[in-house]
Amino acid sequence: MARAALQLGVRELASAANVSPTTITRLERGEQLYPRTVSAIRTALEAAGVEFIAENGGGAGVRFRREKGTPVA
Repeated sequence: MARAALQLGVRELASAANVSPTTITRLERGEQLYPRTVSAIRTALEAAGVEFIAENGGGAGVRFRREKGTPVA
């Protein structure tokens, strides 16, 4: 969901996270990956502008990170 929101291709995200495109595909299929691999992908997505929302009764999710000083609409 985060990759789609950022309009990143599999290869673009893989390059940013320093992993193979196959690894991104495996993550999106729900396969188990090493925690350090998941962390690298998450870090790349966060650097690209999303933040992950913890599951708080409504389910986990992602949203675009709001820059400081940007008013809430």
